[in-house]
Amino acid sequence: IEAASGRAVAEVRSPLGQRWRNFDKSMLVWVLIIGVLVFLVVNPLLRLFLVSFQKGDSGELTLANYAYAYSRWRYLEALRNSLVLGLSSALLCTVFGVPMAWAVSRTDMPGKSLVWVSILGTFIVPGYLGSVAWILLAGPNAGWLNRVFTALTGIEHGPFNIYSMPGLVVVVACYSYPYMFVFTKSALDLVSSEMEDAANILGAGTLRTTFRITLPLATPAILGAFIISFLESIALFGTPALLALPGRFQVVTTQLWQFFEFPPKVGVAAAYAMPLLLITIGLFWLQRQITSRKGYVALTGKGGERRPVALGRWRWGMLGYCLFVCALSVYLPMTVLLQAAFAKAWGRGFSLDNLTLANLKYVLIDQTSTQQAIYNTFLFGGAAALIALTLALCIAYIVQRRLVHFGNVLSFLALAPFVIPGIVLALGFYAAYTRPPLLLYGTAWILILAFATRFLPIAYANSHASIRSLNPELEDAVRILGGSRLMAIRRVVMPLLKRGLAGGFILVFIPATRELSSAIFLYSIKTRVLSVLLFDKSDEGNFELLASIGLVLVVITVVMVLIGFRVLGRDFMLRRSAA
Repeated sequence: IEAASGRAVAEVRSPLGQRWRNFDKSMLVWVLIIGVLVFLVVNPLLRLFLVSFQKGDSGELTLANYAYAYSRWRYLEALRNSLVLGLSSALLCTVFGVPMAWAVSRTDMPGKSLVWVSILGTFIVPGYLGSVAWILLAGPNAGWLNRVFTALTGIEHGPFNIYSMPGLVVVVACYSYPYMFVFTKSALDLVSSEMEDAANILGAGTLRTTFRITLPLATPAILGAFIISFLESIALFGTPALLALPGRFQVVTTQLWQFFEFPPKVGVAAAYAMPLLLITIGLFWLQRQITSRKGYVALTGKGGERRPVALGRWRWGMLGYCLFVCALSVYLPMTVLLQAAFAKAWGRGFSLDNLTLANLKYVLIDQTSTQQAIYNTFLFGGAAALIALTLALCIAYIVQRRLVHFGNVLSFLALAPFVIPGIVLALGFYAAYTRPPLLLYGTAWILILAFATRFLPIAYANSHASIRSLNPELEDAVRILGGSRLMAIRRVVMPLLKRGLAGGFILVFIPATRELSSAIFLYSIKTRVLSVLLFDKSDEGNFELLASIGLVLVVITVVMVLIGFRVLGRDFMLRRSAA
């Protein structure tokens, strides 16, 4: 006993033993978390970059992939089409979103709540599902708008063709303009009415005051939203795949998808994805530089007052314009989707003898592939949300409590997936985890980890705000009383953050259940989710089945949004987009 006691005392007195006793064991957890962050974010992109310079499985360095990707005119044409799509849709988003934001924020237009709900509905409807609806509306032969036009005019052919670049631009803009609306409205809400009053006193009318005073004050936000809309447009896969490919033209994302036709050209796809990644990073940096100004500064001698602009009889015209835009994005698409989902044959129109529940019964009960996809959608979305939230919370805690010296680097890595298009991230995961030592392709884990990485910035932004709101003195009190840092987190931090964590889970779960751009490259037959199932079924032309699958996806999203209302407030999705 005396010998054992002597050894224990010697160990305690030794520098190594004393250092181990004073060492904060929670640092091991933080090192593990940092390793996971590097594994999810850095490794796929590094592998993608290396694969773009490698020749097949040999690993030999070469520039042949870049020569192949940029020496053919059709590949360069796809890149040009993406730039045209991005610029055109961003301009149309400006035409849609800025007047609506001004009307809701600055005027006495009636029906503002209806406009808000309609824009929220635009967020709920996935863009690729909206594309299916617009095929039913503006298909060149049987689309409802063309049929109505020919019935009214007697002309044999209707004017609308959704399988064209103008059709693609309109559909993409219909589901991207809410970014413009939210950014612009947030900026206009901060503008005081005093300078507008001064302009009116000097004889300027409402229209001139708006263009010379009000909107210039929101210019940084509008430019930032323009860039976000552009980036959103060039990174989309589902909408171009449904509309551009039948129209016999390509964009970058659809061309990347075709590189994976057997045999897959992974190196060429990686090389072809590099400009998309560089453009995205460059424009995102520019967007951050612009929006960091928050708007131009207006100096006044007293608190700014905001009064609605009286539009007079024009307020009903403004409401009509807002409802027209909402009709393009929500009312018309959801109407035709509901009609098709409950119709024996969607082309027969609205009639009682055409109503049926057989489509939903087939999708939910008879078709096992849909049941498996629904199960996978919930499982993968929930697991991805849990992983992303856990990782984001730990990283936010490390950064806020300054537990390491390179906190800014960790914060950058946690937000980096926001600037990586989903299709590029999927290529990185494919390049990194389709070969030993970590072979994940074909398993559920590659989809779960890709979803978690894709939406990690949402979880991090939510966790960072929650951690920042907590006073560290509460944790210090636990440690003074003998508790460890991990105990302080478990007993103090976690209970106080329950509401914020629940909201963060919902904010990640909703987009994870709708994600298509990364899922389309990483799924297998057994890991197919609803978004991929809907895309795969689009080739069959059974729009009743497509509408039923889309309706199931929308109902899942609506349920989660209603839960989010209870947890975070009525406009939590719109506030997330503004952030």
